[in-house]
Amino acid sequence: MVLVLQAGHRTQVVTVTRDVQVGEVVTEADLGRASVALDPVVKAVTADRLDSVVGKRAAVELRPGSLLAPSQVTSRQVIKPNEQLVPVGLKPEQVPATALVPGQKVRLVHVPAQGEDTATGTKEQTPESVPARVVKAGAAAPGTGVVVVDVATAASDGPRLAAWVSSGNVRLVLDAPGGS
Repeated sequence: MVLVLQAGHRTQVVTVTRDVQVGEVVTEADLGRASVALDPVVKAVTADRLDSVVGKRAAVELRPGSLLAPSQVTSRQVIKPNEQLVPVGLKPEQVPATALVPGQKVRLVHVPAQGEDTATGTKEQTPESVPARVVKAGAAAPGTGVVVVDVATAASDGPRLAAWVSSGNVRLVLDAPGGS
């Protein structure tokens, strides 16, 4: 009797069947369906709305076996017009220990090498920095601890940031939520 009652309260929902990276287009092959007893506070995409999420982009990394929530997909491009995606490889001491999440505002600071002058020619000046937004943060590489963080920044800042990254003289600083 209990099983019959529980079966009546099940909802068909959309599940994730394979890894989908942030910014990738979600395909029907990435998704499945499951019947679950769903609490009203859980915001899951119902199976009858599966077509509404196919073709959108993953706003977060999607993992197999999880329910798909409406907030996990977006119709917006991950990289906006007039932005560039810059991969930043950071050693453990160059990145905060706090987990980085997509959408987080950060600042990439050019830290001149010992004895090197800043762009203004004086050592007392504040270092240059570039505002950016985290698109994706990878896992630390085994052995080295290097973390690759993809950031979106203004197209005018992309080449300068890439040059700083190649020299190894960049640090990532978290901006305060809602501000800089």
